[in-house]
Amino acid sequence: METDYAEENVSTKQPPPRKKARLQGEDGDQERPRGAGAPAREGAQAIDGRALLVLDLPKEARLLKRAEFLCVYEQGTRIEGRFMTVFVLPSRHARHRVGVTATKKAIGKSHDRNRCKRLLRESFRLSRAELESVVQRYDWVLNARRRLLDTKLDKPLAEFKQIVKKLATEVTESTED
Repeated sequence: METDYAEENVSTKQPPPRKKARLQGEDGDQERPRGAGAPAREGAQAIDGRALLVLDLPKEARLLKRAEFLCVYEQGTRIEGRFMTVFVLPSRHARHRVGVTATKKAIGKSHDRNRCKRLLRESFRLSRAELESVVQRYDWVLNARRRLLDTKLDKPLAEFKQIVKKLATEVTESTED
């Protein structure tokens, strides 16, 4: 039992076009001129890989094992900072090595701990020039403090550079004696 319901009840007549739904302001209904956007890119931009490799933190520059961390904690010197607590221990390796920690007790949630560790690693990595000025090589353990959550990279970086400078002056004074 088919019916012609659609033919009888659905209009095939198109509705009239609507007016613009946009409200006109005092400047009128101004449209953006065509072609005023940013110019189209012409292919992919090349990345300078050599510049990126200079700023890496290779595996040889990291403390990886728990025993290495414990050795630095037990035998090293502790330096308190506003954003981090630093433990340093003279090393026999050819380069400075770093280990970074952010505890659940001190920082809290895992995404916050990851951000703190990333900031501390970046502070170490960007301080390469200052670290190279220190004659003695060290193993560093950087412990994040809660204040690190409320800051950007510039403050912990400045603090770390200040700690390195302080350590370098202590080393040069002790070698002169």
